[in-house]
Amino acid sequence: MGRDRAVRAFIGSFTSAGGHGVTVAGVDEETGALTPLGSSDALANPSFLVPSRDGAILYAVGENSQGTAAAFDITGSVPRLLADPVPVDGAGPTHLDLAAGHLFTANYESGSVSALPVRPDGTLGPVASVLTHHGSGPDPERQRAPHAHQVIGDPSGRWILSVDLGTDSVRVCEPAPGSGAPRPHSEAALRPGSGPRHLAFHPDGRHAYVVNELAPTLTVCRWDARGGVLQPLGEARVVEDGAGGEIFPSETVVAHDGRFLWAATRGHDSLAVLALDETGEKPRLVTTVSCGGHWPRDLTLDPSGRRLYASNERSGDVTWFDIDPATGIPARAGSIEAPAASCVVFG
Repeated sequence: MGRDRAVRAFIGSFTSAGGHGVTVAGVDEETGALTPLGSSDALANPSFLVPSRDGAILYAVGENSQGTAAAFDITGSVPRLLADPVPVDGAGPTHLDLAAGHLFTANYESGSVSALPVRPDGTLGPVASVLTHHGSGPDPERQRAPHAHQVIGDPSGRWILSVDLGTDSVRVCEPAPGSGAPRPHSEAALRPGSGPRHLAFHPDGRHAYVVNELAPTLTVCRWDARGGVLQPLGEARVVEDGAGGEIFPSETVVAHDGRFLWAATRGHDSLAVLALDETGEKPRLVTTVSCGGHWPRDLTLDPSGRRLYASNERSGDVTWFDIDPATGIPARAGSIEAPAASCVVFG
């Protein structure tokens, strides 16, 4: 169900800042242009989204002090709640992913990861388990406590990784059979004060890249799926030397062929282009270009791998870029108004 439909985009946004909630948009396959079709504000602050494998259901976190998650039917042009939002037993959920028959949420304010069972009809059951992180970092304002910012399944389907800005680490967990409870397995320590935010895997399944929010860098890691171990190797800058002002990297994505990597940075309002060598372990900053707006909270590669979409939260737009296949450099191709945009996903 859904696989025979045209690809569509789904835009998350902060309703508390004037966003429309979850917006469905048509995608022009020739130009990449988005055309809004309908939206729903039934869930407050759906800041991050993930579609089901068949593209019929969209899951969202409600980023609030009493965090929630919800499932939407997206077979029509207007998202429709399948059931009432479900509490995640955590504060400020910022990210989510589907794995092992469960929806996992990263709860930033409470520094935890929650597992909610996905029922056969796609609705969410009550929280089955919560894993609370422990630790802190050297930044007195941002790292007094754990802050889980992302939870993501690895390419092998065996592991769940949670990226914690507050503890400068990435935890690797294995979902328990049945309950989905994330059982701690290993923890990768990143440079103190770097503030890791989001992680993306290389298509070879053996490398991962962690974009750091408190430093203008990307941490290169080797990933051992057999052992469930993430090994940091070094860092690469995502802005030019000497760049000043507010610099808060937000997201990174990797090209389908593994030749390039892109990173969005808020304040600097840029998209970095990094070339990857054959090993995947030596990113080189090629250039940065404007994100087309202000405060790019999210960056997404479309299914074809030919375009990037930046969700510019504070300027209230989603801007798309055509990628030069030889250089990896994105060129602005268009934009749509999207108040308080926080992410774009495709399904």
